Amino acid sequence: MNLIIVGLNHKTSPIEIREKLSFPSQTIGEPLKKLTNNFGLNEGVILSTCNRVEVLAITNDMEKGVWQIKRFLSDFHSIPLEKLDEHLYVHLGEDAVKHLFRVGAGLDSMVMGEPQILGQVKDSYGHAVQYNTAGVIVNKLYHKAFQVAKRIRSETKIGESAVSISFAAIELARKIFGDLSGKSCMLIGAGEMAELAAKHLLTNGIREILVANRTYEKAVEMVKGFGGTAIMFREFPHYLKNVDIVIASTGAPNFIIRPDQIHEVMRERKQKPMFFIDISVPRNIDPLVNNIDNCYVYDVDDLQGVVVANLQERSKEAEAAEKIVDEEIEKFYRWIKSLDVVPTIISLRQTCDQIRKAEVQKALTSLNHLSEKDRKVLDAMTSAIVNKILHHPVTHLKKEANKVEGDLYIDTIRKLFDLTIDEEAVKKAQNNED
Repeated sequence: MNLIIVGLNHKTSPIEIREKLSFPSQTIGEPLKKLTNNFGLNEGVILSTCNRVEVLAITNDMEKGVWQIKRFLSDFHSIPLEKLDEHLYVHLGEDAVKHLFRVGAGLDSMVMGEPQILGQVKDSYGHAVQYNTAGVIVNKLYHKAFQVAKRIRSETKIGESAVSISFAAIELARKIFGDLSGKSCMLIGAGEMAELAAKHLLTNGIREILVANRTYEKAVEMVKGFGGTAIMFREFPHYLKNVDIVIASTGAPNFIIRPDQIHEVMRERKQKPMFFIDISVPRNIDPLVNNIDNCYVYDVDDLQGVVVANLQERSKEAEAAEKIVDEEIEKFYRWIKSLDVVPTIISLRQTCDQIRKAEVQKALTSLNHLSEKDRKVLDAMTSAIVNKILHHPVTHLKKEANKVEGDLYIDTIRKLFDLTIDEEAVKKAQNNED
């Protein structure tokens, strides 16, 4: 199987290169068709995300196929190949299978174990199916990749630990409050990090989210996405007594929340716990607030420590995930080998049976005295002889086909018996296996 992956990612190229090479999903049909129609590739898939662009293809000639994909990327995006080539990596054969499995499982992502990439891989395959650039090999390969990702998710804990600052903050909040359902939160600042934290809070059942921002209109725009309430920035201190979690993420050069404020707030709250997350640099919350009973303050460095610890935990889980990948590669290649061995066995049986029938027919011309019953007995006997002769060779061929030297056995059988492979039989065998 001549499988090739050519691409680049966040490790091999800067964003200035990646963005020039991107393929918008709305117009992916055109490059997919060019890939298979104009560049001589049998099957093709294009994966394009903010962190990677990869072309996967099935080709008759591995070396030529690599050059064709590189030329396709260069021509389609009008980037000189010499400028592009230094950023590209190439995966061939089994190495390409392993790469796809690892990508789909999040093992090659910027944030190890992140689940979003699997959806993006599924979308890329869906486009290939839609535009008829996915054939037998690609169909089987991608369904196997999805199975691998699912198995890794269910058999390891690679996706359980928080590995983003905002997610780590929510994880800490859960440790303090236990269940977040019924709790309320205030976001001070409407930046990307605060918005991401809000999304994590909502998935954990938070009851209410207030958003305060110096530009009130921006706060209004943010709450449209999740049904929160926008408040004027100067009024946020009056609302502190009503919230359990405060996430500060502003560009203020000094503290906007001080101990004297929170002492008063805690009296009004009757000492109910408050959790403060300060993801601002410089800090927005005076760390002395942490000295107040039932107040918990975490800044970026505290959260970063959680992220580092969790990344280490994910790295341990990644070892188990890599073993699963290797196991599934072996299973996939057993199927790939069957694409050669099954048509060979079919052809071998057909060839031997044609010889048997021809010889039986010759014999019957000299045995005119035989009854119809005797003729059937003779036909059944010769058929049984052929089946018994072929039994051990076929069994051995099936067994050896999955080994390293399997191709040698298949090739030897084809040469010894001068077999011609029936393409229709091949397609039928492939479809049955799929």
